[in-house]
Amino acid sequence: MQRKWKVVALLAAALSLVSAYAGAEEDFVGWLLNFQRQKNVKPVSDKQYQDECGECHFAYQPGLLPAKSWEALLNADALRKHFGVDAELDNDTLKVIHDYAVDNAADKSWHKRSRKIAVATEEGPAPLRITELRYISRKHHDIPEKMIKGNKGVKSLSFCDKCHTQAADGVYDMDTVAIPNYPGWDD
Repeated sequence: MQRKWKVVALLAAALSLVSAYAGAEEDFVGWLLNFQRQKNVKPVSDKQYQDECGECHFAYQPGLLPAKSWEALLNADALRKHFGVDAELDNDTLKVIHDYAVDNAADKSWHKRSRKIAVATEEGPAPLRITELRYISRKHHDIPEKMIKGNKGVKSLSFCDKCHTQAADGVYDMDTVAIPNYPGWDD
């Protein structure tokens, strides 16, 4: 009899955990049945976010940073000096973009890469640069600097879409990487 209650308690705990995160994904059942989910970050689905952020740089998926980072990055003061550029937005646009990024942040996502980033950034200050995340640094540590900073076709790890051919779709798998000016670099 005791074993039965332990199983029931375990199932209840699992269901409460699942329900806590289910709202973070637009289509939880679709996500659950998608067996590629473990390799992906949820792609950008908000047109205003895509247009405003993508006007100046790659529109990073919100799942690449935790909510505390988006809170720090997407406010009027921070946007006035957004990495050395004035990226001010009107209040209505800022609210839409802020809410979208926070609602889809790494710590609110079920996607495996986002979960890894969320766990790695739970403690300490909010990271402001995706390129400075331990997870991202570790994934790129074998790539020589000349292929990134010394490469006119890349210049920096911040240009994800220069090498990750499916970055816009949230796919960052090794088999989708093509470093400009270095064909066959991983052979």
